[in-house]
Amino acid sequence: MDSMDRPRSEREADRAQTRRDELVERVARAVREDGTVEAPGGLRLLRRSSPTPKDHGVSSHALCVIAQGSKEVLLGDDCYRYDADRYLITAAALPTASRVTEASGGRPYLGVVLGLDPALVGSVMVEAGHPASGDRAAVRAFDVGPLDAGLLDAVVRLVGLLDAPAEEARFLRPLITREIVFRLLKGEQGGRLRQIAVLGGHAHRIAGALERLREDFDRPLRVEDVAREAGMSVSGFHHHFKAVTAMSPLQFQKRMRLQEARNLMLGEHLDAAGAGHRVGYGDASQFTREYKRLFGAPPLRDVERLREAAGQETAVEGAGP
Repeated sequence: MDSMDRPRSEREADRAQTRRDELVERVARAVREDGTVEAPGGLRLLRRSSPTPKDHGVSSHALCVIAQGSKEVLLGDDCYRYDADRYLITAAALPTASRVTEASGGRPYLGVVLGLDPALVGSVMVEAGHPASGDRAAVRAFDVGPLDAGLLDAVVRLVGLLDAPAEEARFLRPLITREIVFRLLKGEQGGRLRQIAVLGGHAHRIAGALERLREDFDRPLRVEDVAREAGMSVSGFHHHFKAVTAMSPLQFQKRMRLQEARNLMLGEHLDAAGAGHRVGYGDASQFTREYKRLFGAPPLRDVERLREAAGQETAVEGAGP
């Protein structure tokens, strides 16, 4: 039996490698220089020719696939590493830090990010007969899963539409995207994908709290008020919020404030005191201390370093996974 199965497994491995090679070729052709290309259908293609320093930004609902190289994303105290064999699911808009860990001129990092519309996820769930889980436990918003042959094939076909006639691409793109969502729902990260659709349970309440905190990040935070609005006890709210985000509400607010202050200094040329005050800091020294702890340098030095970094995307655009 082993002798009969071995050739089949080898053939399957060869086919998967062929598809990986095709994905590398297509992404490299679409992004010929280091940078990012925005494509139709919520598709984003990335290329880097060397490892990158830690880049801070805010995540989005997305599937992240690597054609070549490797990357890590930090969410709170958790680190998620993925490469050509593993994909990353991001199920909420959260402050993150990411960096490319494996890349070179000869073998650049090549990444594919597909935005996942919660309405689309919900629609596919209903059509595929995947009801919302009865388990009300909150699910961590990020995780890594194995990139199986079926999912890899669908991603290759989606990227391949960049070279297809416009009419063909317009017709097939939404169909392949739905296929990708279906395959994700069937995989081990299905629970995380269902959370994107925010159908019931604690995930719905935490999603509402995240939206409130993002809108009011510059105002004093009373966790008791947010927990009450979510219909949860303070202790229960803390538990489920951290289960989803890997951060406490106060840590989440602090990171949102500091990232927005960085954007203000870069985009509106505010000084450190002005940016800190705009995002809710009453104590300039506390702002500088916490800024340095997160970004590794005092505000003005950090912003000067970012402006001098030729060819790098600015923090105003956000890092993303």
